[in-house]
Amino acid sequence: MTTDLPGPPQESVPSLLRPGARVFVAGHRGLVGSALVRRLTADGHEVITRGREFLDLRDAERTGAFLRDTRPDAVVLAAAKVGGIMANSTYPVQFIEDNLRIQLSVIAGAHAAGTERLLFLGSSCIYPKLAPQPIPESALLTGPLEPTNEAYALAKIAGIVQIQSYRRQYGAAYISAMPTNLYGPGDNFDLETSHVLPALIRRFHEARQGDAPTVTLWGSGSPRREFLHVDDLAAACVLLLERYDGDAPVNVGCGDDLTIRELASTISDVTSYQGRIEWDTAKPDGTPRKLLDVSRLSSLGFKPQVPLRDGIARTYAWWLDQQGAGA
Repeated sequence: MTTDLPGPPQESVPSLLRPGARVFVAGHRGLVGSALVRRLTADGHEVITRGREFLDLRDAERTGAFLRDTRPDAVVLAAAKVGGIMANSTYPVQFIEDNLRIQLSVIAGAHAAGTERLLFLGSSCIYPKLAPQPIPESALLTGPLEPTNEAYALAKIAGIVQIQSYRRQYGAAYISAMPTNLYGPGDNFDLETSHVLPALIRRFHEARQGDAPTVTLWGSGSPRREFLHVDDLAAACVLLLERYDGDAPVNVGCGDDLTIRELASTISDVTSYQGRIEWDTAKPDGTPRKLLDVSRLSSLGFKPQVPLRDGIARTYAWWLDQQGAGA
């Protein structure tokens, strides 16, 4: 229901996105894209989508033709090849090449079609592994990346530079945003390719169903991570389309973090798992801490609306419904 969707504060500020705008959401079936469709529809915009079976966004020619035919007022580039540590480590070629192709096709195609507004969504993994905490947008390209997702991060950095280049060369009102770790309905729960939060939900649910006495998790549990519900991200994206027109990327997060150990404890409680949690310290931890400085976004009036525990419970309920597993 649209009443459950968080939204930006309403102020009398001229919007850069006109009422009822036609917005192409690239990647509308994914976690982020589906939330954007919900948010934009609730706000009265006309959402344009195309499934992968009809349009491969890696195909520059077909993507350009589609954008010229539809001529959207705005584009949100939420399509990407994404995954966790295991997937990034196993398939670096696909993570860099697929994302570069998608970005080149959509951004160049949108400009050729005369699209006025475009929002490119990257990731907080663009920042150096040992960036200052909280991470300001100015930390970009100031140090080495986390090796386990370097290919994906470099593709997203290229997208930021592409956006900035279109602004500088053509004066395009294109912007980029860097979300923190996201979760919510529409997430990927495949244990081979998912991110940590949905993977933990599934692990603990299956352990409870199977009466497993222990659940063993990767690493030490000490890294700190920030998590934002995807409906909050969608609200932030609309706010940026309406009010932001700057060269610098904008961090999108909640401004708070917790340890993976604390996250695991919360999820085990939400899923009613009663066994022990053990940690395989021979496995990698990844970046020690990744908390975004969200002062730029906050200055626009954004404040997340979904508390983490509530969001986890809602995400778990959504997944159970998808599985037909019941409560």
